[in-house]
Amino acid sequence: MVSNLLYDVVLHLGTLIALLIFFYQDISKYIIAFFQSFAKWQYHENTDQRVAWLLIIGTVPAAIIGFFLEDIITNYFRQPFWVAITLIVVALLFFIGEKLSSFTKNIVDLTWRNSLFIGLAQAVALIPGVSRSGITILAGLKIGLTREVAARFSFLLAIPIVLGAGLAKLLDLSSIAICPTELAVLISGLIASVITGYFCIKYFLKFLQKNTLIPFAIYRIILALAVLGYFYLLK
Repeated sequence: MVSNLLYDVVLHLGTLIALLIFFYQDISKYIIAFFQSFAKWQYHENTDQRVAWLLIIGTVPAAIIGFFLEDIITNYFRQPFWVAITLIVVALLFFIGEKLSSFTKNIVDLTWRNSLFIGLAQAVALIPGVSRSGITILAGLKIGLTREVAARFSFLLAIPIVLGAGLAKLLDLSSIAICPTELAVLISGLIASVITGYFCIKYFLKFLQKNTLIPFAIYRIILALAVLGYFYLLK
């Protein structure tokens, strides 16, 4: 039987590959711009340079908080009650975000303060039930980004976090042996996670071009009620 940790690493890898495939053009230009910034600093004039550094700034809060506090946060909030509460709270924030956002800003309008704010929101996603993509998109809406741009920046911001989380889990696998049967299961899981991840990203971005986040808010509330019902009424 494949260990949960091993399968978790494979799913992280699949998600990462899906992100890299879908955003390879953006990733390429931002990496190039990042290294060019050391030869010629054009943070204010060059949009690609600015976005490259904004992504780095946005990654810092979750990286630091995750490194020092992830186990404490996840263990404390892992109880079904807290998961249900965070599901509902974020759902309500979806409604508020849709009501109050101006939806006027593009990625070129982001400042380092905006990026740090979204990065802090990403750190909050360490709490089970919050949803990393959901809370970072909400943070983007709070500062006036369009839904699609907020989602795109959120996905780009996920790449170093998913990579770091995958590497951290990989270090815990040194003593785990894999038999041929398990390898087949892992490869199948990897392929499935890459395919589903890629199309989820693609169609989610398309969905946000013409639709709101309200369906996801309703889904979160229904899921929260299901969690509460199952763990506190049926058990």
